[in-house]
Amino acid sequence: MSTTVTNPIAPVASSPPTVTTNYVPLILLCLGHFFIDLYSSALGAFQPLLVAKHGMSLAQAGILGGALVFSASLAQPLYGYLSDRYRSKLFSCLAPAVAGVFICALGVAPGYSYLLLAVLLGGIGIASFHPQGSAWATLGIESNRQRWFAVFISSGTLGYALGPTFFSFFLPRIGMENSLWLAAPGILITLFLMMRLVPPSFVGVAKSTFDWDELWQVRRTLFLLYMLVFIRSIVQVTYAQMLPLYLTKERGFSYLEATTTLSLYLAAGALGGFIGGSLADRWGGRRVIILSMSLCIVPLSVFFLTSGWISIASLTLAGLLLLFTIPVNVVMAQQLAPNQSGVISALMMGFAWGLAGLIFIPLTGWIGDHYSLGAAMALLAAFPAIGTVLAWMLPKDN
Repeated sequence: MSTTVTNPIAPVASSPPTVTTNYVPLILLCLGHFFIDLYSSALGAFQPLLVAKHGMSLAQAGILGGALVFSASLAQPLYGYLSDRYRSKLFSCLAPAVAGVFICALGVAPGYSYLLLAVLLGGIGIASFHPQGSAWATLGIESNRQRWFAVFISSGTLGYALGPTFFSFFLPRIGMENSLWLAAPGILITLFLMMRLVPPSFVGVAKSTFDWDELWQVRRTLFLLYMLVFIRSIVQVTYAQMLPLYLTKERGFSYLEATTTLSLYLAAGALGGFIGGSLADRWGGRRVIILSMSLCIVPLSVFFLTSGWISIASLTLAGLLLLFTIPVNVVMAQQLAPNQSGVISALMMGFAWGLAGLIFIPLTGWIGDHYSLGAAMALLAAFPAIGTVLAWMLPKDN
C-alpha cells in the first residue's frame, strides 16, 4: 500500500479570480430608455387633437412630425461624439425631464409656431440620451451581447409602444390645458438616474476621438447597414406619426381605437426587437436582416387590402417582423468600429431614423392632402423589398 505525502512547502494552487458582470447600468438605462421613448411617441396621440384644435392640414401635421424627428435624431452624431469624449452622465440623466416637459407642452401651445418650438426642444432630450445610452448599455458585458442589447432596445420600443395609449388615456380626461402634468414621470426618472446611475468603468479605455480612418476602412458594409436602417425607419417612423390620423380620418376608427392600434403595432415591434437580437446570436445578423425585410412585405400589404381583425393582425405581424433588425444593425455596426461606439450608435439609431422621418413624414402628409393618406402609407410597403436586395449584399456571417 502506498502512502501519499503532501509537501507542506508546495504552493497551493489558487483558483482564477471570478469576474462578475455589472448589470446595474443596463437596468437603469433601460428604465430611462422606456420613458424617453414613451415621450418620443406622444406626438402620435397628440396629432388628432392638435389637428382639431388648430385646424392643421395633413401636410402641417407631417411637418410637425418631421420637426420632432429632425431634432430628436439628426443631432445624435454630435451627442455621440460629445458623449464618447466627455463621458458625463448628464447626457442620459437630464434627457427624460427635458423630453417630458417640452413634449407635454404641446397641449398648452397657443399656435403652430409654438408647437414647432416645443417639438424641437423636446427632441433635444431624446437626441442626447440615445447615443450614450446605446454605447453604455452593454459596456462590460461580453456574453450574448446582442441579446442584452436587444433588451435595452426593447425597453425603449416598449415605451414607444405604450406612449400613444398612455397619452390617449389621460389627455381626454385631464384636458389639453393640463397636459404638462404628464411630464411628471420624466422629471422623477431624471432625479432617480442622477442619484443612482454610475457610469461604467473605463479603466484601460482611452477617451474616444473621432477616427475617420477606422470608419473609412469599413465604409461599404457600414453604408449598407445605414441604408437598411434608413429603409426600415421610413416605414417605422411614418406609421408611428400618421397611423392614428389615417385610422380616424379614412377608416372611421375612434380616437382611442386608433391610438390603441398604434400601440399594438409598436408593442409587436418591441417583441420583434428582442426576438431579432436573440436570433442574431444564433443565426448571425445578416440572416436575420434578410428574413425581416423579406417577410414583412406581405403583412404590410394585407393591412391595406383587408379590414377588421385580419387587417389589424397583419399590421401587428408586420411590426413584429420589421423591427427584428433594430438591435442587430446597431451591434453589427459597433463591431465594425468599436472605438467609435457613440458615433456609430447615433448614425444607426438617430441619424438614419431622423433623415427618414424628416423626408417621409411631411411627404406622406402632402400626398395624403392631395390623394389619400392610405395610398401614401401603402406606397411605403415597397421599401422593404429594396431592403431585401441590400441585405443580400452584406458580408456573410462567419
